[in-house]
Amino acid sequence: MGSISKEDLFKMAKAARESAVAPYSNFKVGAVLESDDGRVFTGCNIENASYGLTICAERVAIFKAVSEGVRTFSRITVIADAPSITPPCGACRQIIWEFCGDVPVVMFDLQGNSEEMSISELLPKAFDSGFLSGS
Repeated sequence: MGSISKEDLFKMAKAARESAVAPYSNFKVGAVLESDDGRVFTGCNIENASYGLTICAERVAIFKAVSEGVRTFSRITVIADAPSITPPCGACRQIIWEFCGDVPVVMFDLQGNSEEMSISELLPKAFDSGFLSGS
């Protein structure tokens, strides 16, 4: 697990959420991704009038890290603009599994309440490259 305190993760995710561009849903999300070497990558959701081109906060953070050459991660944190703790969407669960492995996912609501689950709990029987080998 990462070395950043849950309180700091909450603050960082909440700050990332403030950069969200969500004019259509008004549902702002922030994410913090910790690499195994201690680097931190943040993301926010960015909506588009062509809804299918919208990208979630978790994917922004992961793609930023991957584009910088980082390949191993210890934890991802998500905060959503919702009255209750909200887990990542299905597409983000798949991307987390593919790029981060079975990492802990820390989910916050806006009041700072949190819940932590592994991505394998959130995405049981995940599809990955093991299915593409033909075995």
